[in-house]
Amino acid sequence: CAWSIERPPGDTAGCTFCHTSSEERCSTCHQRHQFDPAVARRSEQCKTCHWGKDHRDWEAYDISIHGTVYQVNKTDPNNFDFCKKLSDADYVGPTCQYCHMRGGHHNVQRLSTVYTSMGMSNADRGAPLWSEKRDTWVSVCDDCHSPRFARENLQAMDEACKDAGIKYTETFKIAEN
Repeated sequence: CAWSIERPPGDTAGCTFCHTSSEERCSTCHQRHQFDPAVARRSEQCKTCHWGKDHRDWEAYDISIHGTVYQVNKTDPNNFDFCKKLSDADYVGPTCQYCHMRGGHHNVQRLSTVYTSMGMSNADRGAPLWSEKRDTWVSVCDDCHSPRFARENLQAMDEACKDAGIKYTETFKIAEN
């Protein structure tokens, strides 16, 4: 990908492990020998790839209010019944899958915001290119929150990504010198 070429090798090492693997199939999320959708609906399945230096998604989710609600309640089937299809789920808080695979749709990127890793942190998130994606993202949040709340939080995340991108760039300049 074009965005990976200009990145330091350490930033993209994790990418090649998953994204060039012949195993990037059902078994990426589902267990190979026990194909159980109830297991694939748990947020920990995403942690397999989405944590650490190059994918801090798990850490961000885990310390968020959504992640905290999940960690506290995940063993109670009254709060998280992983046997139900995602389209029928009525969780006390969202899992990664509940939001990113809304309705059981398997294209996780479809319900993501502007991709912020790998050099995209300074992207113009207000650009028409991202408009539909951002509106869809807000519509997922308004399952539980008001659209205003979702848009305000999206804006706050944009600002945080922008600030982090500036700090990241500054850090590399200092290290380079």
